[in-house]
Amino acid sequence: MLASAVALSAADPQPMNVSRKLDLIESGKAKPGATFHFTPAELNAWVRVKAPGIIHDGFREPRLELGNGTATASARIDFVKVRHSEGIETNWLIAKLIQGEKLVTAKARIQSANGRATVHVLRVEIGGLAVTGAPLDFLIQNFLLPFYPDAKIDEPFALAGNVDRIVITLVEARVYIRPAHVRPVQIGQ
Repeated sequence: MLASAVALSAADPQPMNVSRKLDLIESGKAKPGATFHFTPAELNAWVRVKAPGIIHDGFREPRLELGNGTATASARIDFVKVRHSEGIETNWLIAKLIQGEKLVTAKARIQSANGRATVHVLRVEIGGLAVTGAPLDFLIQNFLLPFYPDAKIDEPFALAGNVDRIVITLVEARVYIRPAHVRPVQIGQ
């Protein structure tokens, strides 16, 4: 898997460009007042390389679409295989309900300003069926949080580095670095 990721990144420089930008942003070493641009093509190339290192089995064909203030992620997912690859066994009854590969799509609205962001899940579909309420809570608890334990849904969180805000449009995601004279807003203020 690693060899194919390296080969893919060598054939397409976009994943490496995105990684370099993200490393600079997350390290806090980005120039004050700078703006970083990420196109859908760059982000999709990066996700195709990065995803196999995070989710080892049961996850393929990841795709990201940008909208005005929104992002829609989709992939073909076999939830039982994903859990099994993480060493987690699934209750027999639950396994029967969720087994098999399904197209999963999640649309979220992202709001950010003053070094903070909030992600609101707008819609989740599994195999074309909308998922809400307790089943959605189950998926978040058992599939999102094990991979991203610090993920926040519907609550503000601090952005990495010196990021002031993230703006998403149909054609790009822009990350704005705080100007040197602006102090970060602390969570809880």
